[in-house]
Amino acid sequence: MRMKALPPSNSLADMDGGLSNVKKWVVLYPVYINSKKTIAEGRRISTSKACENPTCAEISDCCNYLKVPCVIEIDKAYPRDFMQRGRVRVLLKKEDGTLYNPAIPSRKQLMLHVAELVPKHHGRTKKQEPATSTAGPSKSGKGGKKKK
Repeated sequence: MRMKALPPSNSLADMDGGLSNVKKWVVLYPVYINSKKTIAEGRRISTSKACENPTCAEISDCCNYLKVPCVIEIDKAYPRDFMQRGRVRVLLKKEDGTLYNPAIPSRKQLMLHVAELVPKHHGRTKKQEPATSTAGPSKSGKGGKKKK
């Protein structure tokens, strides 16, 4: 008797039920849309359209906002930058060939949309507010009295 293969353990892929073959989905590494990286380091869109240091969680949230199924693979890394862990697998088309989001027909369009949404991410806007408010004068060197 032949056993049926089980879906992967990260079953965020089962949003619609039978989306278990995650290995055939499009891969999106954060490096692809990072404005701090060069093309040689792996960036795939122009710096003017890219965003600064995106994370897998931000990319996943943006894909969910765009109504595109996605799964984070936290244990994977981009070969040219193996210190930054994580990638996102995305499904652009249904099994019948229709698009999940008609505004996103290709991988490149997905990267452009996600890079546009990441700076507006709720986690990002909260992080930047305290940094701008604490921009007072800072002392350099040691504090305290000088020795005579």
